[in-house]
Amino acid sequence: MKAIHRSGVIRKSNDRARQVVTTIIGIVFGFFIGASIPSVSFNKISLPSSLISSFDVAITDMHRSTTVTKSLESVGSTSVPKIYVPTNPRGAESLPPGIVVSESDLYLRRLWGEPSEDLEKKPKYLVTFTVGINQRNNINAAVKKFSEDFMIMLFHYDGHTSEWDQFEWSKRAIHVSIRKQTKWWYAKRFLHPNVVASFEYIFIWDEDLGVEHFNGDKYIELVKKHGLEISQPGLEPNNGLTWEMTKRRGDREVHMVTEEKPGWCSDPHLPPCAAFVEIMAPVFSREAWQCVWHMIQNDLVHGWGLDFALRRCVEPAHEKIGVVDSQWIIHQVIPSLGNEGQSENGKPPWEGVRARCRNEWAEFQSRLTNADKAYLTQNGKQ
Repeated sequence: MKAIHRSGVIRKSNDRARQVVTTIIGIVFGFFIGASIPSVSFNKISLPSSLISSFDVAITDMHRSTTVTKSLESVGSTSVPKIYVPTNPRGAESLPPGIVVSESDLYLRRLWGEPSEDLEKKPKYLVTFTVGINQRNNINAAVKKFSEDFMIMLFHYDGHTSEWDQFEWSKRAIHVSIRKQTKWWYAKRFLHPNVVASFEYIFIWDEDLGVEHFNGDKYIELVKKHGLEISQPGLEPNNGLTWEMTKRRGDREVHMVTEEKPGWCSDPHLPPCAAFVEIMAPVFSREAWQCVWHMIQNDLVHGWGLDFALRRCVEPAHEKIGVVDSQWIIHQVIPSLGNEGQSENGKPPWEGVRARCRNEWAEFQSRLTNADKAYLTQNGKQ
């Protein structure tokens, strides 16, 4: 009996050993089989669309998770290498340069699809108008003078925006609506050089311009041909003409100098005899706007006096600033924004607006003069 019992114990031990060995062999064999079989494509398997979507989301999340774990965010706080790149934009010195995007754009994007496929065409130039709804037909006529190479941006000073959708182009335009503000107020806040850097030229126009004799593409051709960094279309002599410099000449494509009233020009190369355009319809190159934007004052919203200082942003100014005569416009002199002012002491609203314009001109000249003096004194040049 003892012998029989002993042999039973030995038999059980052998069975257990065989099970262990078999299990190990199965695991090893399964590993090699799994490694040798190509990954299964869900696209080749007929599954319900809802289930496929779930798989897509899960796989995408897994991919993102895997990618994140390989970045510095996965390293312990004590092990993260310190990044400091002094050439990065101010405030972004702690970022690796490859992730820094210092410029933006105004291109409209989709909410779906691949970002690289969002834009069928990138406009080269930006045209902005500061508008009220009463001038919509005039603006509609103006917009038709610009091809698809121009992006349209409307600044609405009267709060009306949806009414513009009667025009098909308006649905593709950019609309910014803030009541009772001027185009220079808008420009300072919404046309930062880093936002409009993708555009070669920026038009900052009033709403009361007649454009029957103007074509946007031909204008750009002439600006490039003559190397103008700051320009404007010539003005019809009989309508709203203030300065001789901006008067259209019928015998040439462009002009950069003129003769003014006696005593108005201390130097033939200085405004208003040269290096001068008005602020109603200026056009800036990307490089010129980079400078001009910084000269616009936050609180001087009408821009008066800015036209006399534009020469500081290009060199030589009397060759880089000019009037395009063969593409000309009519200033209709409609004081629509002036009526957005407030009546005081029984005076109509436009009188208060005009008084502020004059005061701002004097204030801008004072600030510029003081800035010049401070710079010259600081650098020992005075």
